[in-house]
Amino acid sequence: MTALNTNGQEPKQHVEEVLAAASRHGLQLDPGSVELNESGMDFRVAFASDDAGARWVLRQPRREDVWERAENERKVLGFLQGKVPVEVPDWCIFTPELIAYPLLGGHPVAAVDPAGGGYAWRCEQDSLPELFFDSLAQTLAALHAVDHEEAAAAGVRVKRPQEAREAFADNIEEIRRSFEIPEPLAERWNAWLAADSYWPEHSTLNHGDLHPPHILVDEMQRVTGLIDWTEAECGDPGKDFVIFFALFGEEGLRDLLRRYERLGGRVWPRMPQHIAEQWAAYPALVAKFALTTGREADMEMARGMIAHWQTG
Repeated sequence: MTALNTNGQEPKQHVEEVLAAASRHGLQLDPGSVELNESGMDFRVAFASDDAGARWVLRQPRREDVWERAENERKVLGFLQGKVPVEVPDWCIFTPELIAYPLLGGHPVAAVDPAGGGYAWRCEQDSLPELFFDSLAQTLAALHAVDHEEAAAAGVRVKRPQEAREAFADNIEEIRRSFEIPEPLAERWNAWLAADSYWPEHSTLNHGDLHPPHILVDEMQRVTGLIDWTEAECGDPGKDFVIFFALFGEEGLRDLLRRYERLGGRVWPRMPQHIAEQWAAYPALVAKFALTTGREADMEMARGMIAHWQTG
């Protein structure tokens, strides 16, 4: 099966194709209600209202590899319904040309800011209330406590701790063949991979891509939902904290981990340091993504991140 290729389309053409695809699957949408969002790397996204006024999210895979990973996402979402204290998408249409589900409540805590290259926060980042951090910690503690055997039985990918560690090593080895890695960065990656004390002895079911636009909050900034579960799997428990560390620093991370542990999350002595090293290895994940897409723009982004680490 091939994913619908919407790259390079004019907005009008994209809207027409979204409406036609939805109609083919019995979903009648108001043409005047369609709003496009082009910020995602894996999916083109549109929002629209049906005949009854209900809002829908409509996702179209940008590449064939996205559709393959979407099949894992579908299994994760079906398995998680009712198992975590927040909303997750409930996919009603799942085909290579269109994925659609009712819009969840709440709003992203931040949106991608194309002009500034960062995030546009609904509430100033340094003014987020305690409720945000408590509800995020509660959500992660509940997600990470989900039973792995049940997840595996539902078809969710499961990596044991050593397998997750080996996956990092394999990824780094692969990108070295296509990217020039500064020696200090390569040495840091190797030291992290070699030191047992950094690494956890357990796995958790992770969201896998927990950056602010994927975290939904209510008007009080309470976390109410998580979206875009494409990278979800049972694996390294530090993964869901990496972007938080990048945004809030070591002090913010330690504060979140204290809340997480208090609410039942499992930690280990070098967990904060492990997460910091995962952030240092983040350019390798971006480089692997670039190799997957094959797009020169993504390759340049990866080269830029690798070079920025050396200077930043």
